[in-house]
Amino acid sequence: MTGANFMLDTGKVALLVDCGLVQGDRFAMQLNAEPFVYNPAAVNYLLVTHAHADHIGRIPKLMRDGFTGDIYSTTATKELSQVMLHDALKVMEYESERYGHEPIYKQEDIAAAFAHWKTVEYDEKIALEDGIEAWYTDAGHILGSGMVNLTRGGKKIVFTGDVGNVPQPLLRAPVIPKDYDYLLMESVYGDRLHEQVEERTALLRHYIEEVQKNHGTLIIPAFSLERTQSLLFEINNMVEKGEITSLPVFLDSPLAINVTSLYKTFTNYLKPEIQTQIENGDDIFEFKGLKFTATTKESRQISKVTGAKIIIAGSGMSHGGRIRMHEKEYLDQTNTILLLVGYQSVGSVGRLLQDGAKEIKIDGEKVKVKAKVAMIRGFSGHADRDQLVELVAQGCDKVKQVFVAMGEERSSLFLTQRLRDYLGVNAIAPEQNQEIEIDF
Repeated sequence: MTGANFMLDTGKVALLVDCGLVQGDRFAMQLNAEPFVYNPAAVNYLLVTHAHADHIGRIPKLMRDGFTGDIYSTTATKELSQVMLHDALKVMEYESERYGHEPIYKQEDIAAAFAHWKTVEYDEKIALEDGIEAWYTDAGHILGSGMVNLTRGGKKIVFTGDVGNVPQPLLRAPVIPKDYDYLLMESVYGDRLHEQVEERTALLRHYIEEVQKNHGTLIIPAFSLERTQSLLFEINNMVEKGEITSLPVFLDSPLAINVTSLYKTFTNYLKPEIQTQIENGDDIFEFKGLKFTATTKESRQISKVTGAKIIIAGSGMSHGGRIRMHEKEYLDQTNTILLLVGYQSVGSVGRLLQDGAKEIKIDGEKVKVKAKVAMIRGFSGHADRDQLVELVAQGCDKVKQVFVAMGEERSSLFLTQRLRDYLGVNAIAPEQNQEIEIDF
């Protein structure tokens, strides 16, 4: 499900697509410390699809273990990865103290990675060794996310990375890959559908109005990258249109604050109508009632604010970060709503809450769950079942094989069968570390 890491080996050149963390009940599962199943020193290239931890989180370990090749991504992905990897190290250092094991990399390994990191923009061709040509197309998932397109000898393979949900508040729709011989795709929501946009926004407004009515607290464990910015944009529009009465909204995540500043910098990756809205003078990440609480002292003051309020904090699966402090503070209160807006990995605190746990442990402390736990899947950054099928349907005319990965077993197998039944394509769900020979 997590820990995206794929190798294409021609016999003369070995390249990787992504090198991410495996995640579960911890931000960085201890198995991330195990040796790679290949020799990092023998790898020539690493192509990064986007800056989420489960796609970039082991890159510094790859350097530490001997990789010296070139790393490629879009410019936004590189800048976001700088922020994300340094933050990830802080979380791993916290986990190392708590669980008694060393972080899988150090600061110097991050620096080594960026010394090898090169950037391109969408559709800019990269000439690699052994006749391979590579380029990125917009995946519509997060800022700067891209699908990796590779050609060699007239054959083409596409690695989708994570595919964006359509429509997203801030980003363009994914570019549909076409004319490929092979496709390796994600399947996070391969067996489920999302709410429609109108329903998504209406549900968010409903939960805000509910906490206002009950003078309660809306806690949103949000991924600092993309999900947070989408939520801020939606709340900004509701406040400015008068659809909700303004209330205190705390963005309580130093990482999310830093990422939001990058969203303000790289507006060229946003969809045209959002760029126009910004050019017309609307700071889409600033509205009445919003406060960025960067320091620990500011974070602790939030509990002293009486009345209805919204707290957006990381991490998105409650692995760590400030969200855990707020969950300990508010989950035992009946006028609290915990709103889940993204995927919760098996074993995470977020998944336990999603599955209806009435008591959980946070940092070793038992916490009663009296709060209402709600979920809006429509804010997901991932395409749902029908969108994934349609992505393949629009470009599979000459496909030889589709590899369905990056999803829980149930989701991957369901999507695999659906692609076979509905489109008649040769789809399989590979096993971990499986080697498959292709005509490329």
